[in-house]
Amino acid sequence: MKQLLRILLAVVGILAMVAVAAVVYVTTFLDPEDFKPRLVEVVEEQTGLDLALEGPITWSFYPRIGVGVEQARAWLPEQSRDDTAFAAVERAEVSVAFAPLLRGEIAIDGLTLDGVRLNLERDAQGEGNWQALMDRLAEHNNESAETVLAPASAGPNVDAGNLSVVLNIASVEVRNADIRFRDELEQALWRLQSLNITGSNVNPTRSFPLKAMFTLTKHHRLDAEALERAPAFTSEVNLETRVRLGLGDERVILEGLQLGTRSSTVEGSEPQQVNLKAAEMVARLGERRLSVTDATLETGLRHPENWQGSLALSLAFGLEADWAAQTAQLRDAQLTGPDGLRLSGHLNVEQFQDAPRYRGQLNAAPFNLRPWLTRFGLELNTASEAALSDVAMTSPVEGDLEQLALPQLSLVLDDSTFTGSLSGAFDASALAFDLAGDTLDLDRYLPGPVTSQQAGLGLIRRAMAQEEDEHELLPQAWLAGLDLSGDLELDELVLGGLTFSNARMALRGEQGLHRLTDFESRFYSGTLAATGALDAREPVLEWQLAPRVESVQVAPLVETFSEEASPIRGRFNLQGELATQGNTRSVLTRHLHGELTARLNDGAILDTNVSQQMCELAAQLDGQGTLRDWQPDTRFDQFGATFVIQGGVVTSDDMTITLPGIDMAGEGQIDLGSKTFVTRANARLVDTADPACEVNPRLQALPLPVLCEGNLDEDKSQWCRLDRDAFQASIVSLLRTEAGAEVEERLGDALNRLDERLGDDAGRNLRDGLRSLFD
Repeated sequence: MKQLLRILLAVVGILAMVAVAAVVYVTTFLDPEDFKPRLVEVVEEQTGLDLALEGPITWSFYPRIGVGVEQARAWLPEQSRDDTAFAAVERAEVSVAFAPLLRGEIAIDGLTLDGVRLNLERDAQGEGNWQALMDRLAEHNNESAETVLAPASAGPNVDAGNLSVVLNIASVEVRNADIRFRDELEQALWRLQSLNITGSNVNPTRSFPLKAMFTLTKHHRLDAEALERAPAFTSEVNLETRVRLGLGDERVILEGLQLGTRSSTVEGSEPQQVNLKAAEMVARLGERRLSVTDATLETGLRHPENWQGSLALSLAFGLEADWAAQTAQLRDAQLTGPDGLRLSGHLNVEQFQDAPRYRGQLNAAPFNLRPWLTRFGLELNTASEAALSDVAMTSPVEGDLEQLALPQLSLVLDDSTFTGSLSGAFDASALAFDLAGDTLDLDRYLPGPVTSQQAGLGLIRRAMAQEEDEHELLPQAWLAGLDLSGDLELDELVLGGLTFSNARMALRGEQGLHRLTDFESRFYSGTLAATGALDAREPVLEWQLAPRVESVQVAPLVETFSEEASPIRGRFNLQGELATQGNTRSVLTRHLHGELTARLNDGAILDTNVSQQMCELAAQLDGQGTLRDWQPDTRFDQFGATFVIQGGVVTSDDMTITLPGIDMAGEGQIDLGSKTFVTRANARLVDTADPACEVNPRLQALPLPVLCEGNLDEDKSQWCRLDRDAFQASIVSLLRTEAGAEVEERLGDALNRLDERLGDDAGRNLRDGLRSLFD
């Protein structure tokens, strides 16, 4: 852009110089046509351009002295006249005030350039066709127009130098100019069309008003215009300012700058409005430096789908740029927008032309993030309508064109505060974070609204849900190319209604293989830990997880999922390894396999005493009663099981429960896909040291079978019951052992008497007691 400006100034200067000299010569020698050969010769000497004046040269005396040139074209030295001209003008006109001429001064009254055409090209090696012209102008920039234009026929008595040129042009006007820039290096075609410039009282010592307007277009193909393709980028530009020229130190100052643009990237798309205002913009051409003071960039961005109306943003800033050193400083920047957006900071940029690097500070005052996410196409459905409504941050910022880093981040997210570092690649190929926070309630950000109890139950239901139109759980394409390094520590984490204390997580991933290297947390007076892996390198995601649960209190954990008091207490322990594959819930469930070992220590069934019920049952079977005062709860001596998972079906054949006076062993399975289950357990009465519960030796050999079956979505009160068929078969087996061949004759009467002695109430109590173990 700087070179383009210099070219424009050079062309305007050359034309002005020629026009001024033409006035001197024409007013002296009267025949303008005689001036053509000498004018062509001077232009070639000074610039190397091949000038063709195809139209007439005209001039006038009153009311002002003026000269006009029509249909002028110029070619570069390496061009032929069959080529497209490097520069052309349909008409150039200059006039001088008459009264100053009588005083020996040339005061240019007006300068008009109409239909200027300029064709700039840069080849694949980055060399511009204007470079030779700029070098030639630099060699002759000290020669005066009067000397080179004075004809030899004027004779020795003519002293054109006696006329003093007063550089105070009353009016400058450029109309309908067209500038093309063909860039083979970037394979782009730029065009400045309908360029109109007006200025008044133009002089080198004082500021003067200047207005310009034009249309800027860009094509991404060099042959796009020939193929009648619409431009990829179009911008209507309006400029209004006051210009002060510092010709001595090659400085241009724009005061009160107002620049307005209306741009669109695709034909028919919503145009984007951007306005720039600046108190002062100084371009030091010799030092190749630019400074901007008290600038404000205002936008009215539009989006046809996500935004209603325009999005008003305002950026206030100051700027210092040094092209020679390739450095820039963005000072006192403050971005404001709707919904409380207020970002501030500064930025220092190095090597901005070759390999830009930046470093600075970024601060965000508290603002509502929800509407901003909606504007960018992310529809929120969070359990809390206030989630993401109070977000603030501060951090140094550094990076380049490939990545951004926040090395000392302080982030406020609603009621949570995080500190640490965060970085990522703009192409999403790398993500790294090391954050520590106080409290994070993830349930606020899950789809809702739900209560904490519903969140916990919903988490389980969603994990086991079977939907025909399931979406992928994770973006596999992104994970396959992601390098990941993440560490997160939280004083308290709430997820699914569950509370994790002192949670710590470490993630590492490279080229699609991601590992949960560590997860540890205090969890309901116990600990929860896990390691795992996710392999995204293959077409199907591969998952591994090794959980470890130690001494977790069951009662508060159960109460988290239910509004009722827990029927059981104890410290739960679990460990094992799981693996699966897929990226939807149903596929993950169908391929789940592994093994888990569980046990419950210091356990008890609350508000019911199964031992009491079993002892009373044993006494009834012997025709006796019990007189002991029983405790309200049933303490576990032992509970344990090994669960084998294959194809989404969980099976166990070694479930054991030991209560005072009772031993239970069982087996069963649950299909995680259909959510159906069946479990069979045998309870046996065992003799204890307690004389209040003496057990007939025959009853010790009699198992009391319990059957639990159903569906997890059905009423749990119907899950478990006494297996009467299996119970009767056990009785028959016992009678056969004791009675031998006589059992066949007495079996019917014995079963009838057993039913009579049990009675309906006793049988119901037995069923209720056993059901409470699994309800």
